[in-house]
Amino acid sequence: MADHSLSSTAQALSIDAVRATQNLPLSPSHYLIVCLCLLLPACSLPPTRDFDARIDKTSAASAGFALLPQEKTIDPAWLRPPTAPPHLGPGDKFDIDILGETNARAQTFATPDGKLYYNLLPGIPVTGRTLPQVKQDLEQGLSQYYRHPQISIDLTEANSQRIWVLGRLSHPGIFPLRRPMRVLDAITTAGGLITSSLSGTTQELADLDHSFLIRKGDILPIDFQALLREGDMSQNIYLQPDDYLYLPSSITNEIYLLGAVKSPRPIGFAADMNIIAAIAGGLGLAPNADPRHIVIIRGSLTTPKVASISFPDILLGRATNVRLQPGDIVFVPTRWQTTLQGYGSIATNILGNTSRLAISSFAQVVGANEGARLSQPPAAATPTTSSLAPPVPTTAAVQTTPTL
Repeated sequence: MADHSLSSTAQALSIDAVRATQNLPLSPSHYLIVCLCLLLPACSLPPTRDFDARIDKTSAASAGFALLPQEKTIDPAWLRPPTAPPHLGPGDKFDIDILGETNARAQTFATPDGKLYYNLLPGIPVTGRTLPQVKQDLEQGLSQYYRHPQISIDLTEANSQRIWVLGRLSHPGIFPLRRPMRVLDAITTAGGLITSSLSGTTQELADLDHSFLIRKGDILPIDFQALLREGDMSQNIYLQPDDYLYLPSSITNEIYLLGAVKSPRPIGFAADMNIIAAIAGGLGLAPNADPRHIVIIRGSLTTPKVASISFPDILLGRATNVRLQPGDIVFVPTRWQTTLQGYGSIATNILGNTSRLAISSFAQVVGANEGARLSQPPAAATPTTSSLAPPVPTTAAVQTTPTL
């Protein structure tokens, strides 16, 4: 039956061809058969779908993420205890005596203005000076009252040299650096990591991948996973005054939107969070933003994976929207930053420099916010000092755009 219909159709087409060559008119039924034959091949094509930039067909993990090369390594000097004498400052307590003189012994301290008051002397500056230097100043000043005075001065409490140990710890706070102290010593001083008491397990609630140690504005390459989980003591360096140690919570589902956006801040993670939703959560791009080189940082701060995306390509449908994960850092650079970093270099250098700038901005923002929270008057007695300011170079870092 099918063969008969096909033969009939072929016969009709041959008749139509003859009539067309002889310029004879075609009947309406013949016209219909020709149109159907032309449309049948199109029905056999595979179905296609229109591109939709809102659909993430490739997850962010496979959307151009690459491991950022680590430039800094552990300095062997960091693993040796400090040998230099400590520098003095406000709050330090002293025991002073004049040898051979009666009733000359006194216990005193450095006042908030950084001066030491003893005997008949006016205030002697001690901030930033060492104990031998202060001893020499005391002997020189007392020489107008005593003949060849010999001073004995001891530092009984070193309260001016402090370290910041904050985050998911039992007793976070600001602690005096009275003796050589390493990273594990500081965590122990703060009561250790908080563990899960609700589940009845000892699961640590600190996010070791995003933990960091800031020294003089720089993030030191400490691998907290290797130190606390694997016992790698090569990561257990000695601390210095004003070091900032922070171990964030692992149960906080946030992404960190930083850089040239109108409202840089942590954003609560929601289901199907993507880059467009994150930028919208920051109230849009700032006027000086460079949306062509937005950087996403994922994973550990010491060995992060980074990806560079072009926000205009996503909006125009030329690129797929990128789905985010909790803990991701989204950094929007300024046009000036990318121009400066890309001068005389290739695109990979722009990505690496922007990624390191993003990590530094993340540490400063998180550190400033946690330090400001700690500086508020506590409800109960804690080992903090409310008059101190966090040692990071910004105050309201969440409301500002980090600059180079």
